[in-house]
Amino acid sequence: MRILATDLDRTLLPNGRWTADAGAIDLFNELTDRHGVLVVYVTGRNLNLAERAIGEYGIRHPHVLIGDVGTSIRRYTPGGWEPYQGWDAHVQRTSPRWDPDAVRRAVAGIEGLTEQEREHCGPFKQSYYVEHDRNEAVLKAVNERVKGRLDEVIVYSFDSQSGQGLLDFLPQSATKQTALEYVAADMGANKADVVFCGDSGNDVFPLTAGFSGVLVRNADDQLVASVREAADANPELKVYFAQGGFKGLNGFYTSGVIEGAYHYGIFRDDAAAG
Repeated sequence: MRILATDLDRTLLPNGRWTADAGAIDLFNELTDRHGVLVVYVTGRNLNLAERAIGEYGIRHPHVLIGDVGTSIRRYTPGGWEPYQGWDAHVQRTSPRWDPDAVRRAVAGIEGLTEQEREHCGPFKQSYYVEHDRNEAVLKAVNERVKGRLDEVIVYSFDSQSGQGLLDFLPQSATKQTALEYVAADMGANKADVVFCGDSGNDVFPLTAGFSGVLVRNADDQLVASVREAADANPELKVYFAQGGFKGLNGFYTSGVIEGAYHYGIFRDDAAAG
């Protein structure tokens, strides 16, 4: 079982300030189909926004969509999207103290913190915008009020496009990492045989969890530093940093995903494969 999992925004999707290679998405679609790869999107987008990206950028439908920063999982079938069997019950069983309403009450009134629109929140996700220049004070206040009390994980990331900080409260058992672990185990795949590609803060967990990691060339400096530190501490960690120059591709976005997939043997040239 060969699984290629990738974040969407500014990883597979060329929606940042860097120049994308023309034709890279078509090449990704063709390579994943030709090599029989199981494709998983792992994204902060909800289902509607993921479908919008598929339509807007021409990326293929995945076999599995891990959405809402790892809190929802769906399969794509000929009949459309279906819930991934067992996931919700697994989260409820393994994070029994999780309560999004309790999170909302706990952080109410913290200056520099604004609740995101309801479409970006859910039963396993409570999300906020953060004034980035105040993020240290905000996170300090959040930790004092919440940390360790609700079976939660607190994930902060920076959106380089909007200049805003993003803060997600998730159950410990429902993150990008744990959702991908759940799918891999269900598919019978070893973690090292799962390639995960990312670019920003909330990708640090799957990139340092024992999957075969890929950072696209446009990855945030903060993420690169965090992953390098983790790799120095654990020499067995498998991480590849896309550099560009491979097959004439520049390593940004989709091109970095393709480069990383070749590095780990998910994609192979026909001569090498045959």
